[in-house]
Amino acid sequence: MSIVLVVNSGSSSFKYQLLDMSTEGVLASGLVERIGQEMGRCRHTVHRTAAEGEPAPTMLDATYERELPIPDHFAGFAAMLDDFTAHGPSLDDNPPDAVGHRVVHGGARFFEPTIITPLVEINIEELEVLAPLHNPANLAGIIAAKRAFPAVPHVAVFDTAFHQTLPADAYTYAIDAKLAAQHRIRRYGFHGTSHKFVSEAAAAFLGHPVAELKQIVFHLGNGASVTAVDGGRSVETSMGFTPLEGLVMGTRSGDVDPAALFQLHRRAGLDVDALDDLLNKRSGLKGLSGFSDMRDVMAGVQRGEPGATLAFDVYVHRLRAYAGAYLAQLGGADVISFTAGIGENAPEIRAAAMSTLGFVGVEVDAARNEAPDRGIRIISTDSSAVTVLVVPTNEELEIARQTLQAAGA
Repeated sequence: MSIVLVVNSGSSSFKYQLLDMSTEGVLASGLVERIGQEMGRCRHTVHRTAAEGEPAPTMLDATYERELPIPDHFAGFAAMLDDFTAHGPSLDDNPPDAVGHRVVHGGARFFEPTIITPLVEINIEELEVLAPLHNPANLAGIIAAKRAFPAVPHVAVFDTAFHQTLPADAYTYAIDAKLAAQHRIRRYGFHGTSHKFVSEAAAAFLGHPVAELKQIVFHLGNGASVTAVDGGRSVETSMGFTPLEGLVMGTRSGDVDPAALFQLHRRAGLDVDALDDLLNKRSGLKGLSGFSDMRDVMAGVQRGEPGATLAFDVYVHRLRAYAGAYLAQLGGADVISFTAGIGENAPEIRAAAMSTLGFVGVEVDAARNEAPDRGIRIISTDSSAVTVLVVPTNEELEIARQTLQAAGA
């Protein structure tokens, strides 16, 4: 068993990767989007590496795009299969041995990769109440993929699973205990697949067992979270009942005093749906600067725009606040890692976030931090008491690894 298809399904799109796990190499990847709209779009990329002794060609990857009606996820998977047939690699020669699915919310029921049975599907559907924007879309992808690949095991890998090790004092909200239990109100945490991958990759890179390290991982993309990892176990994380809590994000507010929402309801007339839209889609970087992309915010800072400057400052302030809190929770850290789109590509953010941590011996090397290198790398000085890393995340590879684990490979 070595070929795994990884599927990340949304409500109107899904991404996929076909991986050869004997080398952990990507054979193909793609995106099917605009499902249910008048015209859908498919993008399929075939990945190729030069054989040993073969001169590397200028272009190793070939990408094919097309538009066609895609009324539902079933049609989307049919279009994906057509692209494999037309452009390769051949699924007859590389049939998937298993299919791994990203599922956002596993509640308190799922704490490891799980073979998808009808009962598991029912549980994912029942957990829609905790993730109404994500779990229904994840389930739609599962059902379509099982129809396309009926003879192989399908495995659910849950974003929340890595955080099932949170202790009760970290996941409990201080509200009426009976009411919280009745409605399953607690902190679940998200981005767990990425936090697990990065913390293990950091340990391997540094040549230390993950069980011996205290780590802080900043996953900074359009969605952002930070996790304290002690001995390979998540012990604190910034996202909570939903992915809204915690750090400032592209369009999400992060931490807000709940009483501010009462005020907006009473004085501005915003109902629950309007407040939901405000905090999830019109807040964060976008709410402060008008830009949801950090690259645009940074360009605004360079132009001297007050809103962009404030957005940058608030974003960094929250990073520092969580870094300090997690240093206290862990009793110090051996490693601090940055990952995802902003974490991997914004040296200004990394430098600013770490600039006040000299009291615990953190020293960022400016040249290392600003170097345009790719791949995992150290950006702290040789004398820094805490090693600061940039670690490119690979959630698809982590899902594939966990899929093989659950499938018994």
